Amino acid sequence: MSENTFINNFRSHLKTVNSHRLQVLKHCIKAGIIKRGLLHDLSKYSPAEFIPGVKHYQGTRSPNERERELYGYSTAWMHHKGRNRHHFEYWNDYNPVTRRVEPVPMPDIFIFEMFCDRVAASKIYNKDNYNNSMPLEYFMRGKHRRFIHKTTSAKIEFLLKMLSEHGEDYTFRYIRRQVKILKAKGKI
Repeated sequence: MSENTFINNFRSHLKTVNSHRLQVLKHCIKAGIIKRGLLHDLSKYSPAEFIPGVKHYQGTRSPNERERELYGYSTAWMHHKGRNRHHFEYWNDYNPVTRRVEPVPMPDIFIFEMFCDRVAASKIYNKDNYNNSMPLEYFMRGKHRRFIHKTTSAKIEFLLKMLSEHGEDYTFRYIRRQVKILKAKGKI
């Protein structure tokens, strides 16, 4: 990679990460989970994630996809999913009964952050072509391959369908009501 390419990729990747985090923060504010928005994806600035992001930057999709194509895995993604609870991949644990690693239910607060993240990512990568059904379409394309707890999958799909059918205002209003209920129960 030439010095010019590296500098351009560095700037572009940083801009993408910053834009994504800002968009997620806006969504988290609308959802009533401001703290999750402020903490969202801070690990993307770590060398373990940022350097591969610059190296594999393309601008139209996650650099992790390119890293996987080249090496069969993404070190940046493995680092990221292990530190960010809004990814369902974080929520896998050893089951002593079956003696296998299995998905476990994800707490609702992180499902709400995952929703904000998916909508923001769709907006960042699709730019002016974005519409409210894109996050659902992306989710459904990979549904059969996903290693996710069935309750978690049903909850995120429910929110993405709501977005597709009723729009952002309606869906964020719904999430805010759910957050208030969780707070009243002491679950947040």
